[in-house]
Amino acid sequence: MKKHDRLHRLSVKLWLFLAAFLVFAFFSNDFGLVDIQKTAVILAAGIDKGEDGYTLTAHIAVPKGSDRSKGGTSSVNIKGRGDTISACISDIYADTGWVPKLVFCDLLLLGEEAVQENSFLVLDYFLRNEQMPDSCQIAVCEGSAEEMLSSASAIDDTSALAIEKLLSDAAEKTGQLTRTTLREFSIGYYGVSESGKMPYLGSKTQSGAESAQGGAQAQDASGGAQSGDEKIYEVRGSALFSQGRMVALLSPDETFAYSLLQGEVRSGTFLAHENGEAVTLYVYKNKGSVSLSLGDVPEAALEVVLRVRVADRDGATDVSDLTSSIPSDALLQDATAVITQAISSLWARIGESECDLFQLRQQLFRHHRGEYELWRERLLSVARPNISVTIRPVE
Repeated sequence: MKKHDRLHRLSVKLWLFLAAFLVFAFFSNDFGLVDIQKTAVILAAGIDKGEDGYTLTAHIAVPKGSDRSKGGTSSVNIKGRGDTISACISDIYADTGWVPKLVFCDLLLLGEEAVQENSFLVLDYFLRNEQMPDSCQIAVCEGSAEEMLSSASAIDDTSALAIEKLLSDAAEKTGQLTRTTLREFSIGYYGVSESGKMPYLGSKTQSGAESAQGGAQAQDASGGAQSGDEKIYEVRGSALFSQGRMVALLSPDETFAYSLLQGEVRSGTFLAHENGEAVTLYVYKNKGSVSLSLGDVPEAALEVVLRVRVADRDGATDVSDLTSSIPSDALLQDATAVITQAISSLWARIGESECDLFQLRQQLFRHHRGEYELWRERLLSVARPNISVTIRPVE
């Protein structure tokens, strides 16, 4: 009986100890909550390189009032300068008193000058930072990243939100852009190919544009609203990188050819001609592959298989043609020539720039290890392309 009482008392003490521990753990943990009054929540960052070091433009979310008539997103752009990216972050903290947080950063925008040398002089800090998500989108912009992030968007509350929508999954399926995350670019840089790609962005002025949605607007570091014309952002091709440095720029047609070879196009369109008239073909299905084989010289097999239908014609057609979207044999033949030419141009660009866009050196290292040292340096310049394009109508 006494033994039973001792076990009962011990059990009660253990439960009390456990309850006290859980209460202590609950009230001593902030559960990852962010004090918005003391923290700079960086939604996007732009990096530029100058003669006096780096300039980091942080696109920061700021609290808004409770006035329901002013919805949307409010933000402010704050610049930090220094010899390293870490020094730029410290400069922002010194100027504002806000602790910069990168945990919500979804976009890194690199200015043209920042990619003229090894871009990992810039990206190294973000790759080392434990708070930085490796799923963050990265891109190169025409001119200055500071100017692009500080511009007013004609179609969204802030420039960062507009650019992130431009780099969406749906946009990638059109074949007009090649999205790249920090993780993907790092794998390519540190792999045997030492190559990678990023979307190349530009902007154009939207005349007669009204204010951004919801009445919200981005501000500069002094708290004033951004001035200047409103902009629309666009993808102007793909930037190619070798050993971290930008070495070439793919045209939109070459970018589309790359997307077809990757098998990523599901709703893209391209132009072909029939009887002197332009015809837009819609890509319904797409399969693509790139493989390396060795003989007397290396050979790269570039294969694209498409299912297409007619989306539009530049000219009047018979009523009977409106009910059919099946392209004629002559149109399919011209479309095959168009895609073949785009792939040939893409391959020539890769050879000139020495950017191993298709990771052929990695295939050589994995499947032909004995001949890796023989062909590694001159693989892209001597490999022969074997292009195969098959286009069929949608059945």
